[in-house]
Amino acid sequence: MQEQGKGRGTTIRETMIREAGGGDVPAITAITNHAIVSTTANWNVTPVTLTQRAAWLEDRRRAGLPVLVAERAGGVIGFGSFGPFRPFEGYLHTVEHGLYVDPLAHRSGAGTALLGALIDRAAARGVHVMVGAIEAGNAASLALHARFGFVRAGVMPEVGRKFDRWLDLVLMQKTLG
Repeated sequence: MQEQGKGRGTTIRETMIREAGGGDVPAITAITNHAIVSTTANWNVTPVTLTQRAAWLEDRRRAGLPVLVAERAGGVIGFGSFGPFRPFEGYLHTVEHGLYVDPLAHRSGAGTALLGALIDRAAARGVHVMVGAIEAGNAASLALHARFGFVRAGVMPEVGRKFDRWLDLVLMQKTLG
């Protein structure tokens, strides 16, 4: 259930979804680095710096791409964004998204709030298809996407490697309009 929160963003339960600002970079960096060093949700192996994440946020802003944060009790508990699926003109109406939630906020509705807001933003821009690329063992993310109507478009076996094992990538997509 979504309701508008006084011009600041969208709320689901007690989670506020809003555009990220420069003050959110430390939390975004911490959440990213947890995913890098502890999970297979992010296939990077080298943690990012505050400077790198600030530059990423600024690059997204300059490109007109959304970076949303989930905030609860004044703290950032997750973030998400979308951008071009592939850098070719024929994919102009398709985006790929990513979202990450602080492990202390897993299963709290933050991922649901973020994904719903990203879908709304993409649909408002006339995006035709949204793609999620998810590690095959990430049951929670696969289930979240299925709840939003994403369908499995394919599996790419052993295309990534992390923690000394091969990883399969599941591509899920949702047609928005």
